Amino acid sequence: MYNSENLTRLKKMDGLAPEVMKAFWAFDKAAVAEGAIPVKYKELIAVAVALTTQCPYCISIHSGNARRAGAVDAELTEAGMIAAALRAGAAVTHATHALLS
Repeated sequence: MYNSENLTRLKKMDGLAPEVMKAFWAFDKAAVAEGAIPVKYKELIAVAVALTTQCPYCISIHSGNARRAGAVDAELTEAGMIAAALRAGAAVTHATHALLS
């Protein structure tokens, strides 16, 4: 199902829904632009989120972007461990719903 060649279809989507896609690309660009949070940290956040949503496209894109922004393997690994801790924490806290009062 996941194949990087699928991303070439984004151009087709740009043509099929030009206004919405234009707005999406502008938002996407603005979200990771330099601001109060530096680009490298934003991309590391994006990697962690991508790992929790398990989107291979996002993992690949944002890992590459993070590296281009100066992130090193240790930082990417720590971002991954933060994502893992949040996923595990969510399972632990949601387990309380399984307990009877």
